[in-house]
Amino acid sequence: MNSAFQLNPSNYFFCFFLLPMLVVAQDSLRIVVAKPGDGIYSLLRENGINPTKFYNQFVALNDGNLGEDEVLYMGRTYFLPDTLSVQKVDKIQDEIEYPIFGENFAKVDSISNRLGDTVYYLISGHGGPDPGAVERYNGKLIAEDEYAYDVTLRLARELLSHGAEVHIIVQDGNDGIRDDRILEVDKDEIVIPDQTIPLKQLARLKQRTEAVNDLYSKNRGKYQRLLVTHVDSRSRGTNIDVFFYHHEKSKNGKRLAECIHQTFLRKYRKFQPNRVYNGTFMERSGLYVVKNTLPAMAYIEIGNLKSKKDQRRILDPDNRQALAKWISEGILLDYESSKIGTSK
Repeated sequence: MNSAFQLNPSNYFFCFFLLPMLVVAQDSLRIVVAKPGDGIYSLLRENGINPTKFYNQFVALNDGNLGEDEVLYMGRTYFLPDTLSVQKVDKIQDEIEYPIFGENFAKVDSISNRLGDTVYYLISGHGGPDPGAVERYNGKLIAEDEYAYDVTLRLARELLSHGAEVHIIVQDGNDGIRDDRILEVDKDEIVIPDQTIPLKQLARLKQRTEAVNDLYSKNRGKYQRLLVTHVDSRSRGTNIDVFFYHHEKSKNGKRLAECIHQTFLRKYRKFQPNRVYNGTFMERSGLYVVKNTLPAMAYIEIGNLKSKKDQRRILDPDNRQALAKWISEGILLDYESSKIGTSK
Protein backbone atom coordinates (compact mmCIF):
# COMPACT_ATOMS: atom_id res chain seq x y z
CA MET A 1 0.00 0.00 0.00
CA ASN A 2 1.40 3.39 -0.90
CA SER A 3 -0.26 5.44 1.83
CA ALA A 4 1.87 7.98 3.63
CA PHE A 5 1.19 9.95 6.75
CA GLN A 6 2.66 13.17 8.13
CA LEU A 7 3.33 13.15 11.88
CA ASN A 8 5.14 15.28 14.39
CA PRO A 9 8.75 14.01 14.16
CA SER A 10 8.82 13.43 17.93
CA ASN A 11 5.99 10.94 17.39
CA TYR A 12 6.89 9.80 13.88
CA PHE A 13 6.75 6.05 13.92
CA PHE A 14 4.47 3.37 12.63
CA CYS A 15 4.57 -0.37 12.14
CA PHE A 16 3.92 -2.04 8.81
CA PHE A 17 2.94 -5.67 8.91
CA LEU A 18 0.71 -8.20 7.21
CA LEU A 19 -2.26 -9.76 8.93
CA PRO A 20 -5.00 -12.03 7.63
CA MET A 21 -8.08 -10.04 6.74
CA LEU A 22 -10.41 -9.76 9.73
CA VAL A 23 -13.11 -12.22 8.77
CA VAL A 24 -14.34 -15.14 10.87
CA ALA A 25 -16.40 -18.21 10.19
CA GLN A 26 -20.00 -17.06 10.15
CA ASP A 27 -21.25 -20.01 12.20
CA SER A 28 -19.17 -18.71 15.13
CA LEU A 29 -20.61 -15.19 15.07
CA ARG A 30 -23.42 -13.61 17.03
CA ILE A 31 -26.44 -12.56 15.02
CA VAL A 32 -28.97 -9.79 15.59
CA VAL A 33 -32.24 -8.75 13.95
CA ALA A 34 -32.53 -5.12 12.79
CA LYS A 35 -35.39 -3.22 14.43
CA PRO A 36 -37.24 -0.16 13.05
CA GLY A 37 -34.93 2.85 13.17
CA ASP A 38 -31.71 0.83 13.48
CA GLY A 39 -28.62 1.93 11.61
CA ILE A 40 -25.20 0.29 11.66
CA TYR A 41 -23.83 2.70 14.26
CA SER A 42 -26.73 2.27 16.68
CA LEU A 43 -26.92 -1.49 16.13
CA LEU A 44 -23.24 -1.97 16.95
CA ARG A 45 -23.39 0.38 19.92
CA GLU A 46 -26.46 -1.38 21.35
CA ASN A 47 -24.56 -4.67 21.19
CA GLY A 48 -21.46 -3.38 22.96
CA ILE A 49 -19.34 -3.00 19.82
CA ASN A 50 -17.44 0.18 19.00
CA PRO A 51 -18.74 1.37 15.60
CA THR A 52 -15.65 3.46 14.87
CA LYS A 53 -13.44 0.37 15.01
CA PHE A 54 -15.79 -2.26 13.62
CA TYR A 55 -18.06 -0.50 11.12
CA ASN A 56 -16.11 -1.71 8.09
CA GLN A 57 -15.92 -5.28 9.40
CA PHE A 58 -19.70 -5.27 9.87
CA VAL A 59 -20.18 -4.13 6.26
CA ALA A 60 -17.78 -6.82 4.99
CA LEU A 61 -19.53 -9.55 6.98
CA ASN A 62 -22.97 -8.51 5.75
CA ASP A 63 -22.10 -7.71 2.16
CA GLY A 64 -25.15 -8.34 -0.02
CA ASN A 65 -27.57 -7.89 2.86
CA LEU A 66 -27.42 -4.08 2.98
CA GLY A 67 -29.34 -1.49 1.05
CA GLU A 68 -28.10 1.60 -0.77
CA ASP A 69 -25.78 3.69 1.43
CA GLU A 70 -25.35 0.62 3.66
CA VAL A 71 -28.82 0.89 5.16
CA LEU A 72 -30.18 -1.98 7.26
CA TYR A 73 -33.39 -3.79 6.35
CA MET A 74 -35.89 -4.04 9.20
CA GLY A 75 -36.45 -7.63 10.29
CA ARG A 76 -33.37 -9.05 8.59
CA THR A 77 -30.68 -10.94 10.46
CA TYR A 78 -27.13 -9.55 10.56
CA PHE A 79 -23.80 -10.96 11.70
CA LEU A 80 -21.93 -9.03 14.39
CA PRO A 81 -18.13 -8.75 14.17
CA ASP A 82 -16.09 -10.93 16.50
CA THR A 83 -14.11 -8.32 18.40
CA LEU A 84 -11.77 -10.82 20.04
CA SER A 85 -10.49 -13.18 17.37
CA VAL A 86 -8.97 -13.00 13.91
CA GLN A 87 -9.03 -16.12 11.72
CA LYS A 88 -7.34 -16.96 8.46
CA VAL A 89 -8.98 -16.45 5.09
CA ASP A 90 -7.68 -16.57 1.57
CA LYS A 91 -6.98 -12.84 1.28
CA ILE A 92 -4.12 -10.92 2.88
CA GLN A 93 -4.72 -7.36 4.01
CA ASP A 94 -2.28 -4.59 4.84
CA GLU A 95 -2.65 -2.99 8.23
CA ILE A 96 -0.64 0.02 9.35
CA GLU A 97 -0.46 1.53 12.79
CA TYR A 98 -0.81 5.30 13.21
CA PRO A 99 -0.31 6.35 16.85
CA ILE A 100 -1.82 9.79 16.13
CA PHE A 101 -5.28 8.17 16.19
CA GLY A 102 -4.85 6.94 19.76
CA GLU A 103 -4.42 3.45 21.17
CA ASN A 104 -7.90 2.18 20.36
CA PHE A 105 -7.93 3.35 16.73
CA ALA A 106 -4.27 3.27 15.68
CA LYS A 107 -4.60 0.23 13.40
CA VAL A 108 -6.13 1.08 10.03
CA ASP A 109 -7.37 -1.67 7.72
CA SER A 110 -6.88 -1.38 3.99
CA ILE A 111 -10.35 -1.45 2.43
CA SER A 112 -9.39 -0.48 -1.12
CA ASN A 113 -6.85 1.40 -3.20
CA ARG A 114 -9.45 3.72 -4.74
CA LEU A 115 -7.45 6.79 -3.60
CA GLY A 116 -4.05 5.25 -4.27
CA ASP A 117 -2.85 8.12 -6.47
CA THR A 118 -4.02 10.97 -4.25
CA VAL A 119 -2.65 13.32 -1.60
CA TYR A 120 -4.93 15.02 0.95
CA TYR A 121 -4.12 17.81 3.39
CA LEU A 122 -6.45 18.14 6.37
CA ILE A 123 -6.68 21.24 8.57
CA SER A 124 -8.87 21.38 11.66
CA GLY A 125 -9.81 24.91 12.64
CA HIS A 126 -8.08 26.88 15.42
CA GLY A 127 -5.94 25.02 18.00
CA GLY A 128 -3.12 25.91 20.37
CA PRO A 129 -3.90 29.19 22.14
CA ASP A 130 -7.10 29.62 20.11
CA PRO A 131 -9.93 27.18 20.96
CA GLY A 132 -12.29 28.81 18.47
CA ALA A 133 -15.95 28.94 19.46
CA VAL A 134 -16.58 27.92 23.07
CA GLU A 135 -19.78 27.09 24.95
CA ARG A 136 -20.97 25.51 28.18
CA TYR A 137 -22.73 22.16 28.01
CA ASN A 138 -24.10 20.70 31.26
CA GLY A 139 -21.70 22.97 33.13
CA LYS A 140 -18.62 21.85 31.17
CA LEU A 141 -16.63 23.82 28.61
CA ILE A 142 -16.73 22.61 25.00
CA ALA A 143 -14.54 24.11 22.28
CA GLU A 144 -14.66 24.16 18.49
CA ASP A 145 -11.06 23.06 17.93
CA GLU A 146 -11.50 19.78 19.84
CA TYR A 147 -14.54 18.67 17.81
CA ALA A 148 -13.14 19.84 14.47
CA TYR A 149 -9.95 17.90 15.26
CA ASP A 150 -11.85 14.73 16.17
CA VAL A 151 -13.81 14.80 12.88
CA THR A 152 -10.55 15.50 11.02
CA LEU A 153 -8.84 12.46 12.56
CA ARG A 154 -11.81 10.28 11.67
CA LEU A 155 -11.74 11.61 8.10
CA ALA A 156 -8.00 10.94 7.85
CA ARG A 157 -8.57 7.35 8.95
CA GLU A 158 -11.25 6.86 6.29
CA LEU A 159 -9.04 8.26 3.53
CA LEU A 160 -6.06 6.16 4.59
CA SER A 161 -8.22 3.03 4.45
CA HIS A 162 -8.74 3.74 0.73
CA GLY A 163 -5.03 4.15 -0.02
CA ALA A 164 -4.67 7.95 0.11
CA GLU A 165 -1.57 9.79 1.27
CA VAL A 166 -2.77 11.98 4.14
CA HIS A 167 -1.12 14.93 5.90
CA ILE A 168 -2.77 16.23 9.06
CA ILE A 169 -1.58 19.82 9.37
CA VAL A 170 -2.73 20.60 12.93
CA GLN A 171 -1.94 17.79 15.38
CA ASP A 172 -2.37 16.91 19.03
CA GLY A 173 -0.08 14.02 19.92
CA ASN A 174 -1.99 12.89 23.01
CA ASP A 175 -5.66 13.24 22.07
CA GLY A 176 -6.37 10.76 19.28
CA ILE A 177 -9.91 9.83 18.24
CA ARG A 178 -12.17 10.12 21.28
CA ASP A 179 -15.52 8.39 21.64
CA ASP A 180 -16.69 10.85 24.30
CA ARG A 181 -19.39 13.49 24.21
CA ILE A 182 -17.38 16.04 26.18
CA LEU A 183 -13.89 16.44 24.72
CA GLU A 184 -11.43 17.91 27.18
CA VAL A 185 -10.11 21.31 26.14
CA ASP A 186 -6.34 21.75 25.94
CA LYS A 187 -3.86 24.01 24.16
CA ASP A 188 -1.04 21.65 23.15
CA GLU A 189 -1.80 21.36 19.42
CA ILE A 190 1.06 22.03 16.99
CA VAL A 191 1.40 22.63 13.25
CA ILE A 192 3.61 20.11 11.47
CA PRO A 193 6.40 19.35 11.66
CA ASP A 194 6.70 20.66 15.24
CA GLN A 195 5.72 24.34 15.18
CA THR A 196 4.13 26.03 18.18
CA ILE A 197 0.89 27.71 17.12
CA PRO A 198 1.17 31.50 17.53
CA LEU A 199 -1.31 33.64 19.41
CA LYS A 200 -2.09 36.16 16.66
CA GLN A 201 -4.73 35.07 14.16
CA LEU A 202 -2.96 36.14 10.98
CA ALA A 203 0.26 34.42 12.06
CA ARG A 204 -1.70 31.22 12.76
CA LEU A 205 -3.33 31.26 9.35
CA LYS A 206 -0.04 31.98 7.58
CA GLN A 207 1.67 29.15 9.45
CA ARG A 208 -0.77 26.43 8.38
CA THR A 209 -1.07 27.87 4.86
CA GLU A 210 2.70 27.73 4.43
CA ALA A 211 2.77 24.15 5.73
CA VAL A 212 0.24 23.10 3.08
CA ASN A 213 1.88 25.02 0.26
CA ASP A 214 5.32 23.60 1.08
CA LEU A 215 3.98 20.04 0.89
CA TYR A 216 2.02 20.88 -2.26
CA SER A 217 5.23 22.01 -3.98
CA LYS A 218 7.00 18.79 -2.97
CA ASN A 219 4.12 16.73 -4.38
CA ARG A 220 3.70 18.71 -7.57
CA GLY A 221 2.24 16.59 -10.36
CA LYS A 222 0.14 14.45 -8.01
CA TYR A 223 -3.62 14.68 -7.44
CA GLN A 224 -3.78 16.95 -4.36
CA ARG A 225 -6.72 18.33 -2.38
CA LEU A 226 -7.21 20.26 0.87
CA LEU A 227 -10.07 19.88 3.37
CA VAL A 228 -10.55 22.43 6.17
CA THR A 229 -12.99 21.63 8.99
CA HIS A 230 -14.59 24.18 11.34
CA VAL A 231 -17.53 24.40 13.71
CA ASP A 232 -19.47 27.63 13.21
CA SER A 233 -20.52 30.01 15.99
CA ARG A 234 -23.78 31.91 15.57
CA SER A 235 -26.64 32.96 17.82
CA ARG A 236 -27.86 30.25 20.20
CA GLY A 237 -31.15 29.61 18.42
CA THR A 238 -29.62 29.12 14.98
CA ASN A 239 -29.07 25.53 13.94
CA ILE A 240 -27.35 25.01 10.60
CA ASP A 241 -26.76 22.09 8.29
CA VAL A 242 -23.27 21.14 7.14
CA PHE A 243 -22.18 23.51 4.38
CA PHE A 244 -19.16 24.00 2.17
CA TYR A 245 -17.05 26.79 0.65
CA HIS A 246 -14.66 26.80 -2.31
CA HIS A 247 -12.52 29.34 -4.15
CA GLU A 248 -14.46 31.23 -6.80
CA LYS A 249 -11.86 30.57 -9.51
CA SER A 250 -11.22 26.91 -8.74
CA LYS A 251 -13.21 24.47 -10.91
CA ASN A 252 -11.65 21.56 -9.06
CA GLY A 253 -12.48 23.09 -5.69
CA LYS A 254 -16.07 23.64 -6.81
CA ARG A 255 -16.37 20.02 -7.93
CA LEU A 256 -14.93 18.78 -4.61
CA ALA A 257 -17.38 20.88 -2.56
CA GLU A 258 -20.26 19.95 -4.83
CA CYS A 259 -19.52 16.21 -4.63
CA ILE A 260 -19.46 16.28 -0.82
CA HIS A 261 -22.63 18.37 -0.82
CA GLN A 262 -24.35 15.89 -3.17
CA THR A 263 -23.36 13.06 -0.84
CA PHE A 264 -24.93 14.82 2.14
CA LEU A 265 -28.11 15.50 0.14
CA ARG A 266 -28.35 11.81 -0.74
CA LYS A 267 -27.72 10.69 2.84
CA TYR A 268 -30.36 13.03 4.26
CA ARG A 269 -32.92 11.84 1.72
CA LYS A 270 -32.18 8.25 2.72
CA PHE A 271 -31.89 8.56 6.49
CA GLN A 272 -33.99 11.64 7.28
CA PRO A 273 -36.64 11.73 4.53
CA ASN A 274 -38.95 13.99 6.54
CA ARG A 275 -36.30 16.64 7.09
CA VAL A 276 -35.18 19.16 4.47
CA TYR A 277 -31.41 19.47 4.17
CA ASN A 278 -30.50 23.15 3.85
CA GLY A 279 -26.71 22.87 3.61
CA THR A 280 -25.15 24.61 0.62
CA PHE A 281 -21.87 24.90 -1.23
CA MET A 282 -20.78 28.33 -2.35
CA GLU A 283 -17.88 30.58 -3.30
CA ARG A 284 -16.10 32.33 -0.45
CA SER A 285 -12.66 33.45 -1.50
CA GLY A 286 -12.27 36.09 1.21
CA LEU A 287 -11.26 33.54 3.84
CA TYR A 288 -7.47 33.61 4.26
CA VAL A 289 -6.88 29.85 3.90
CA VAL A 290 -9.25 29.60 0.94
CA LYS A 291 -7.52 32.51 -0.78
CA ASN A 292 -3.89 31.59 -0.14
CA THR A 293 -3.52 27.80 -0.24
CA LEU A 294 -2.44 26.18 -3.49
CA PRO A 295 -4.41 22.90 -3.68
CA ALA A 296 -8.03 22.82 -4.76
CA MET A 297 -9.97 22.76 -1.53
CA ALA A 298 -13.27 22.54 0.33
CA TYR A 299 -13.88 24.46 3.55
CA ILE A 300 -16.45 22.68 5.74
CA GLU A 301 -18.63 24.01 8.56
CA ILE A 302 -20.16 21.09 10.45
CA GLY A 303 -22.64 22.98 12.66
CA ASN A 304 -23.21 25.78 15.16
CA LEU A 305 -21.61 25.04 18.53
CA LYS A 306 -24.06 27.35 20.32
CA SER A 307 -27.17 25.65 18.94
CA LYS A 308 -28.68 22.95 21.17
CA LYS A 309 -29.82 20.98 18.10
CA ASP A 310 -26.37 21.14 16.51
CA GLN A 311 -24.73 20.20 19.80
CA ARG A 312 -26.61 16.91 19.69
CA ARG A 313 -25.06 16.27 16.28
CA ILE A 314 -21.54 17.39 17.13
CA LEU A 315 -21.20 15.91 20.62
CA ASP A 316 -22.39 12.41 19.67
CA PRO A 317 -19.29 10.39 18.62
CA ASP A 318 -21.35 8.26 16.23
CA ASN A 319 -22.50 11.42 14.47
CA ARG A 320 -18.91 12.66 14.22
CA GLN A 321 -17.98 9.32 12.66
CA ALA A 322 -20.89 9.56 10.23
CA LEU A 323 -19.84 13.10 9.26
CA ALA A 324 -16.31 11.87 8.51
CA LYS A 325 -17.56 8.90 6.53
CA TRP A 326 -19.99 10.99 4.46
CA ILE A 327 -17.26 13.55 3.72
CA SER A 328 -14.94 10.72 2.64
CA GLU A 329 -17.61 9.31 0.33
CA GLY A 330 -17.95 12.74 -1.27
CA ILE A 331 -14.18 12.83 -1.70
CA LEU A 332 -14.27 9.42 -3.40
CA LEU A 333 -17.02 10.68 -5.70
CA ASP A 334 -14.96 13.77 -6.54
CA TYR A 335 -11.82 11.79 -7.38
CA GLU A 336 -13.57 9.14 -9.44
CA SER A 337 -15.66 11.68 -11.34
CA SER A 338 -12.49 13.66 -12.10
CA LYS A 339 -10.95 10.59 -13.72
CA ILE A 340 -13.87 10.11 -16.11
CA GLY A 341 -14.19 13.81 -16.89
CA THR A 342 -17.60 14.46 -15.34
CA SER A 343 -18.81 17.29 -13.13
CA LYS A 344 -16.34 19.76 -14.63
